[in-house]
Amino acid sequence: MVVYFLQRSISAAISILLVSILVFIAVLAVPGDPAEIILGLNAHPEAISALRETLGLNTPPFTRFFKWLGGIFTGDLGESLNYQKPVIHLIAERLQVSSLLAFGSVMVAMLISIPLGVLAARKHGTLLDPLVITLSQLGAAVPSFWLGLMLILLFSVELRWLPAGGYVPWERDPLGTLRSLLLPILALGLGQAAVMTRMTRAAMLDILVNDYIKTARGKGLPEFRIITFHAFRNALIPVVTIVGLSLTNIFIGSIIIEQVFALPGLGQLALTAIGTRDYPLIQGEILVYAIAIVTFSFLVDISYGLLDPRIRYD
Repeated sequence: MVVYFLQRSISAAISILLVSILVFIAVLAVPGDPAEIILGLNAHPEAISALRETLGLNTPPFTRFFKWLGGIFTGDLGESLNYQKPVIHLIAERLQVSSLLAFGSVMVAMLISIPLGVLAARKHGTLLDPLVITLSQLGAAVPSFWLGLMLILLFSVELRWLPAGGYVPWERDPLGTLRSLLLPILALGLGQAAVMTRMTRAAMLDILVNDYIKTARGKGLPEFRIITFHAFRNALIPVVTIVGLSLTNIFIGSIIIEQVFALPGLGQLALTAIGTRDYPLIQGEILVYAIAIVTFSFLVDISYGLLDPRIRYD
């Protein structure tokens, strides 16, 4: 297990390094002069020259890359051209919003999908099973932004129970934070719950036909114990896999949801950076998303060995 942990850590570090190289090359490959693109073709030559100096465009690409790479390890991702603040500070300010949104959405998806998936598998062959399948297919087909708009119309416009947008910082009012995040969490979580329900159902159906489940029933064990301690435990591997994928999808999907609900998170910051051609901020945002995705994958792989003793990594 220790050897595998080290291997996965090295693999994650290499993945992040490759992403940093690709991000740098992507910015380097932008047609034309980035300074002219940012300021416009009619900008004064002195302003363009000053911005080129600020962006470090007057130094060789090889030198700029190693400066960019060194900044990753020291937390110096450059300064935002639009906000005139360090990129790392801008990302840190908005990380709380996106993290609460992502992990809250995954929790909602798990709380809905796991019981429904287990129940559908347990009731296979009855009317309940196709009903759950139909609902999950419907949920997977509905775009999260459209669902978010429908939730705003119902709970904010008609019922006036929850705010339609905005964000209240946790340190100021924890209850206000929960109220401002509840609708976007539901908009993201319900769609992922549909996917996770189908995966949980499929995994449970594969397990329930095994001989050891039949033996447990033949011994007269309570059905709840069979489902909980024998079937579901062995079905956790594919469930954990889809949870990791869902967390990645939610983290990326939050870019649109943050716009719908006017949340000051990483997604809104990324769209602003793209709209203003803020290249240092774009680089930093892509790097943060890459680190998050690699981390999710790493945690999922490590959890396999904890869930299934048959898996030996050493």
